[in-house]
Amino acid sequence: MADILTAPPVPSDSAPEAILQEPLWKIRLRLTRRSVAANWRLFVANKIGIIGLGMIGVFALMAISHPILMSTVWDPAVYNPITGYHAVKVDKLVVAVVNDPTTEVDLSTARIQSNPFIEVGDTLSIPQQPAPPSLGVRAGTDRNGVEVSASHILGTDPLGRDILSQLLYSTRAAFFLGMIAAVVTVFIATAIGSISAYFGGWIDTVLMRFADLILLVPLLPVLIVVSGLFRISLPLLGLLIGLLGGFGGTAIILKSQALQVSVKPFIDAARIAGGGHAHLIFRHIVPNVLPLSFLYMMFTVTEAISLEAILSFLGLLSIPMSWGIMINVAQTQGYFLSGTDYWWLLIPAGLAVSLLCASFFLVGRAMDEVVNPRLRQR
Repeated sequence: MADILTAPPVPSDSAPEAILQEPLWKIRLRLTRRSVAANWRLFVANKIGIIGLGMIGVFALMAISHPILMSTVWDPAVYNPITGYHAVKVDKLVVAVVNDPTTEVDLSTARIQSNPFIEVGDTLSIPQQPAPPSLGVRAGTDRNGVEVSASHILGTDPLGRDILSQLLYSTRAAFFLGMIAAVVTVFIATAIGSISAYFGGWIDTVLMRFADLILLVPLLPVLIVVSGLFRISLPLLGLLIGLLGGFGGTAIILKSQALQVSVKPFIDAARIAGGGHAHLIFRHIVPNVLPLSFLYMMFTVTEAISLEAILSFLGLLSIPMSWGIMINVAQTQGYFLSGTDYWWLLIPAGLAVSLLCASFFLVGRAMDEVVNPRLRQR
């Protein structure tokens, strides 16, 4: 009996006690890391998600490369996407009757544009705007008439500005707008959906009827009217899209997910343990709704980019440069219906809008299979 009473205690560093003595933040961090790793394996198993993520990475490199090129390689006087200018010179033969406008110019036009004493058979260097894509170095003039040399991989627009520089610069604007719209939408929709599902009653009725009212109002016409009445910048546009999206259909969808969470046993356990309303909503319901919120964040970015392109094309936004403005310049200068003759004025910007929207949509589809187990292939 004495041996039993004097037996040495169990070592304090045993496995069960070590686990109990581990700080709570370390346990949560380890569980979060395991969850992220498991979800990442599910995500990479979907090929369309990898494709979309790769495309987003390419556009991210485009956005990062522009300020680097402007500070190290490109001359701001030529390659600035807003104020740059370079009129590429084209040599044309002076003739009496023009048969090929791309290589010939009539005598009267040549005398008006250049030298009143020029004769038929002479060669005239004419500044060309817009200039086609060129990989080599071509001579031209700046706004002051000074001879400069620059290569334009995607050509220049009707105002003598480099298309590639505009394309790279506009990528940053697209990411910035998408980020603002997505964050605002997810924040509002998650909060509205969780509060509505938790309290129910008249609070749920008021919030959901307001969401139904937002759904009844078409988003694009509303933004067109607001843009026509007020001066809208890029951050303000992202905020408007986020507000209208957060109080609209996204809130209704996230409320359905919050309803499934609010009836779980751990919610009742937390309530019995003394958790208040704010604790139950923001510590238990919202974290379980966030995966679906991040899914709709991808779709919000797609919608924001497409809406910005439409409004910029209509000339209703107060922003210096974007993909929509690039297409708007081609339209206002009379090149919109030129077919493939001036393809570099339309295709790069239009393709950028389509591909970036498609990339976020593909990532969203892949995330849908991560969030919704019923969509996974076993």
